[in-house]
Amino acid sequence: MFPIHDTEPSRRPPVAVYWLIGINVTLFLLQGSLDERALHLWVEGLGLVPARLSGVLEQPGPAALAALPLLTSQFLHGGWLHLVGNLWMLHLFGDNVEDRMGSKRFLAFYLCCGLVAGLVHVLSDPASAVPTIGASGAVAGVMGAYLLLFPRSRIIVLVPILFYPLFFQVSALLFLGVWFAIQYFSGFSSSLLGGEAIGGVAYWAHVGGFLAGMLLVWAFLKPRAERRRLYPDEWGSTAAWRPQRRRWP
Repeated sequence: MFPIHDTEPSRRPPVAVYWLIGINVTLFLLQGSLDERALHLWVEGLGLVPARLSGVLEQPGPAALAALPLLTSQFLHGGWLHLVGNLWMLHLFGDNVEDRMGSKRFLAFYLCCGLVAGLVHVLSDPASAVPTIGASGAVAGVMGAYLLLFPRSRIIVLVPILFYPLFFQVSALLFLGVWFAIQYFSGFSSSLLGGEAIGGVAYWAHVGGFLAGMLLVWAFLKPRAERRRLYPDEWGSTAAWRPQRRRWP
């Protein structure tokens, strides 16, 4: 079940989302230009290694920089599928959340969710010496915020049956609720395996980021007086798939 589109319109272009996508793509292309040795140093130095942050392994370099990978790891990715999957989710859900926060608040919110996700990952497997990279923890925070802000929004999802694509409309509450449940139970399963990430995915980082987004969203919203009214002709065509009462947040 892959999300294609949502019915919630935005009032203005999501500038921060576009900047985040551009930075991630630029760093990924730079990463792809490195030779094998340089790439190894790049990931080891900028990726999040739980054992270093927890003190199990010695942190190379100045101690003041020990927590820097909590930030830098959010902008690195392991492959095109990893990159595109994260950035698509950011684009799909981030524009509406940024619309309610403003670009500067949204950027701060995004980074805070990524930091919390990284810390949860460290706590879930403090002895791991494997570098963790990716924006998925921060993006999960955006999804958690979207769930609270737009629970009645409709998500158009693609479900491929063999080679035949089927499209369905589901509520944001259902789609994001199922997504979170999968992350939680996958994280629980990984804990039973001694903290080892299943398939190389840090599920507890997703869980931590999602919950952080739900908790922090209210602290980053714009005051109601700063929000522009949403007019009926701004609603997306997919909103016509079902009768609904217009909301003027």
